[in-house]
Amino acid sequence: MSSAPTPAITLSDLSFVWPDGSPALDRLTATIGTGHTGLVGDNGTGKSTLLRLVAGELRPTSGRVVAHGSVALLPQHLTLHTEASVAGLLGVRTTLAALRAVEDGSTSPIHFDRIGADWDLEARTTALLAELGLPDIDLDRTVSTLSGGEAMLVGLAGLRLTRSRIALLDEPTNNLDRRSRDRLYEVVRSWPDTLVVVSHDVALLELMECTAELRAGHLTLHGGPYSSHRAQVEQEQRAAAQALRAAEQVLRTEERQRIEAQTKLARRQRYAQSDHDNRRKPKMIMNNRKSEAQVSAGKVRNEVDDKVEAARDRVAERAAELRHDLRIRVDLPDPEVPAGRRICDFVNPAGDVIPIVGPRRVALTGPNGIGKTRLLQGLCSPSTPSGAVRIVAHTDRIAMLPQRLDHLDDEQSLLDAVRRAAPRADPHAVRAKLARFGFRAAVPHRRIGELSGGERFRVALAQLLLAEPPAQLLVLDEPTNNVDLTSMDQLVDALAGYRGALVVVSHDDAFLSRLGIDRHLVLDTTGVRLERT
Repeated sequence: MSSAPTPAITLSDLSFVWPDGSPALDRLTATIGTGHTGLVGDNGTGKSTLLRLVAGELRPTSGRVVAHGSVALLPQHLTLHTEASVAGLLGVRTTLAALRAVEDGSTSPIHFDRIGADWDLEARTTALLAELGLPDIDLDRTVSTLSGGEAMLVGLAGLRLTRSRIALLDEPTNNLDRRSRDRLYEVVRSWPDTLVVVSHDVALLELMECTAELRAGHLTLHGGPYSSHRAQVEQEQRAAAQALRAAEQVLRTEERQRIEAQTKLARRQRYAQSDHDNRRKPKMIMNNRKSEAQVSAGKVRNEVDDKVEAARDRVAERAAELRHDLRIRVDLPDPEVPAGRRICDFVNPAGDVIPIVGPRRVALTGPNGIGKTRLLQGLCSPSTPSGAVRIVAHTDRIAMLPQRLDHLDDEQSLLDAVRRAAPRADPHAVRAKLARFGFRAAVPHRRIGELSGGERFRVALAQLLLAEPPAQLLVLDEPTNNVDLTSMDQLVDALAGYRGALVVVSHDDAFLSRLGIDRHLVLDTTGVRLERT
């Protein structure tokens, strides 16, 4: 028998409510063991909040969180600290300053106290940065001069330098190019202590020894990587669906038997009333029989009603075990992109051209900061300077999903926002299609500013895919950077029926493979090249 894992983090009846009264976590109880754990869940379920509670940045409203060892947190929005230095991001600024002061001749005890045993700190820092692919980075540089990927790798190096027993990483692969991701994966594989990683990067989650899912206020743990967790969930869902069907069959049977019982009781009452009216028996006997029949009928009704209610309760219990993650299945209009239709050209500085012909699915990759987003913006807005490489469009029917969904008007209703993309479409037809995106009943009339992050994402998708005339070229710029795994599934679902050309910037190989990419382009300092087909 295997022993229980050594606890690293213990949550006891943990709750957290924001100052405005919004609940984030409610009575969470769980134990996260040592080793490497992937923390997953839809956007808004409280994953980042939980990490901040474990790190001590937030205090629980009630309950307790206990970390069995020192904790260091790598936050998701690390790149917003633009004025911090690399040394500050590494957490070595004060110690490094003390080392330099001693080198300059200072004998102050304060400096020696700050240095402690870290006389080799600068050498260890330089070696660790080189290991992460940043060998020549100046420790005095500010975060504003780094790419998002460089800042995240520096922050990761800082966690290693703290030698904390528990490291918390919040979406560490966001904004990392493929090479930086590979470096991060290697660091994670060799991480000697406890790691808790919030991520939607499936490749990173596959490196985890355990998967914890935060869902509907509960934290459930599974011993295995994300794929193993998903397989278990799917197996449980098949069993839950079967149990629900069985419970519904029992309910139908009980309801039918109640109808039959009520019919028999009604027939008996008619016979009894007929005997009473015709005075076939002595009055006392008929009254006694009538009273007995009423008592018996009441018992029968109570019994059959109780059985029906019990069956309904079982149906409700089984239904609660089923997940209701939305799957998008929508018939999209034909954008009319035949195999020989030229959609756009990637034009290099030397003049050579890579054409995109027909309904190709193209991935555009390249290192951080090389200009991929600027290149795509030049395609969608020709007045935007695109750099040395250009994209020449051969269609004006182009739609783009930007990294951030700040193009949506918070004051518009969901329905009006989508109808702007299809102004001549029948409103009833638009509502019917929106239902396939999960927007039913009165939801289409809600303000976009009132929607959750996942709902906003689906609005942006609906705008893109329900536009009339339909776009012949869809451009997606890092679409998985800020979405959860459920939204990623919805994006793949929605694009399954799209018959136009697609250009997507992403460093997520697992996501690209699900999209059916058939052409890979790489952008570097010399231009764009065809990597493989």
